[in-house]
Amino acid sequence: MHHSIRKQLALVPLAFVLLIPAARGGESDALPPAVSNANAQLLSQFFAQSGGGASPAVLEYRRKLAEYQQIRGAFDAEAGAYWGQVTEKRRGRNAKRRGGQQITLDDYVLDQPPVYTGPKRPVNPEPEETPERPTRKPLPVASDLLRAAQDLYQFTPQRPTNEVEFKRAYARYALSSGLTREQAVRVYSFETGGTGNFDVQAGIEHGGKRAISTAMGYNQLLTTNSVELLAEQGHEFIRALSDKVARSSGPERQSLEHKLGVLKKMVAHAKSVPDTWSEHEKIGDTTQGWAMHAMVLDIDIGPMLQTHKLLTSVLFARAKGYTRPLTAAELEMMNLTGDGTGLDMVTMPQAMREQVPTSNFFQRGGYERNPVAIRHNTVAKLLAVTDARMDSNSNNSGARELTAAF
Repeated sequence: MHHSIRKQLALVPLAFVLLIPAARGGESDALPPAVSNANAQLLSQFFAQSGGGASPAVLEYRRKLAEYQQIRGAFDAEAGAYWGQVTEKRRGRNAKRRGGQQITLDDYVLDQPPVYTGPKRPVNPEPEETPERPTRKPLPVASDLLRAAQDLYQFTPQRPTNEVEFKRAYARYALSSGLTREQAVRVYSFETGGTGNFDVQAGIEHGGKRAISTAMGYNQLLTTNSVELLAEQGHEFIRALSDKVARSSGPERQSLEHKLGVLKKMVAHAKSVPDTWSEHEKIGDTTQGWAMHAMVLDIDIGPMLQTHKLLTSVLFARAKGYTRPLTAAELEMMNLTGDGTGLDMVTMPQAMREQVPTSNFFQRGGYERNPVAIRHNTVAKLLAVTDARMDSNSNNSGARELTAAF
């Protein structure tokens, strides 16, 4: 039980007042046992709370905890002010863009965020109750996606006979849609390490055994990405698949017609909610969203989803008046941080990139969990390390295979 200092001090005169009669009058004036026991317990509680009954280890812990709380509190106040300024500057930039005004260095926070260098929170030597954490739902893997597609749509995505077949299908669709070979190959190299297969999932690669997210494929689409792309680009997918149906015959045509019917249902389901990330995320967290995400594995629909994950960023930049071709590193920034935030970095001239901290494009929590953004702490450095990673991974077998597919 915790008491304020004021309450603790108030116990002292009360304890002495209750004990005075016994001190003056001796045994003849002794208090009743019940009252005497209550007084003893009161004093015991007071001295325990004051540290009198605590072990040296506990007293040292309390001293260190008070020191930590004071130092950490001062840091949090400083950091809170910094990140509040980042938020305000971001709002100001957005308002200027809406008004067609030029963005300058003054529209960014140019100091690096404060770094905590004080002591760590001390470990309590006494056992503490820890709140129970809610059980995390296991992340779906390919087998879960396929099961959901079969259960809800009576459909099994057509997987490629080999990896090269998928890469060639992706290369054809990407080129015809307006992506360049450099963009596709270098982003693939960054996202998968230059070795990932069409069904690679975050965490289950390079010897990993446990999925760490639902990100899947060459451009690492989340379940929410798949739902959103079906909602926003579904008409294009339906048109492209309809064209393929028209060119086919026999059993192949029957199979494609069934796939087209399933695709139309998925698109209708994805469009049945408001076109916002949060609404698509809700679907993505259900078996219906898993079934939609299974289309990443399909030889016809998968390349379309992979392509449009990047193409939407290219079209977004173009719609905002940015007509210069995006480098692969710039496209990756938009892919990773979202189109609006990514374009903020992309449209910045090199001189500003050298000065503007990466913290301007993050929320505090996201930044503090991102060692790459912290270590490479300006826009120029972040783009440079992205390019360097692409350079290195582009020499790996999967990247070379994808290059040849173009």
